[in-house]
Amino acid sequence: MSPAEATAAGNQSKGTIRVVQLYPRDMNIYGDWGNALVLQRRIAWHGYTPELLEYNVGDPFPDGVDIIVGGGGQDSGQLVIQDDLQARAGELKELAEDGAPMLVICGLYQLFGRFFKTRTGAVIPGIGVLDVETHGTDERLIGNVKVSTTEFGEVLGYENHSGQTTLGSGVRPLGTVAKGTGNNSNDGHEGARYRNIVASYLHGSLLPKNPAIADFLIRTAAERKFGSFSPGDPDDTYAVLARDHAARRPR
Repeated sequence: MSPAEATAAGNQSKGTIRVVQLYPRDMNIYGDWGNALVLQRRIAWHGYTPELLEYNVGDPFPDGVDIIVGGGGQDSGQLVIQDDLQARAGELKELAEDGAPMLVICGLYQLFGRFFKTRTGAVIPGIGVLDVETHGTDERLIGNVKVSTTEFGEVLGYENHSGQTTLGSGVRPLGTVAKGTGNNSNDGHEGARYRNIVASYLHGSLLPKNPAIADFLIRTAAERKFGSFSPGDPDDTYAVLARDHAARRPR
């Protein structure tokens, strides 16, 4: 049974929430597509009808976007999407400033910032939604991560990146790293928060182990679209088991 069918099998749908996954063809490393699938399932559990769309290079940009999700990719993937992303910068900035919830991971976290300067000195311009900049390094930050002091409780995930990101004054960190490295080797912060955007280096994928973030995105989308959010009763059994297992894993 699909999530939409599951919604139909219960109470009448509270409305449709449209999720758009940015560039899954080129920016979907380490299972980041799983974030969109979690949103699809939890939207249905909350009693809404999920509509899950892909946006790839050259596609018409969907209308009526409620949630934006973007994943990570290698430098080559960033080069493939950079011109198209720049062409969509205005629409994405408008959505961000209007309060649309977004989750951007790793490579798209970097490109939602001001720029990514590779270790060879090439500069890939970002779209400037986030006040961050990223510099490629010879150091690769790999391993399990635990982030404390976030608005979502303890956040768990896995990092694998050589780009190191520094936050400007226009954003705040997602949280403080209790295990792992996070944005860079220096300041002990992971991710960034701006308006209703959650940006992070954490793969794994992130949302299966951190349903509080998924529910934030869904609640914010519903409030923005319908004026209020009426929660359902999601089944967090497997999320709890996944979190317990992830918390015990070594760095």
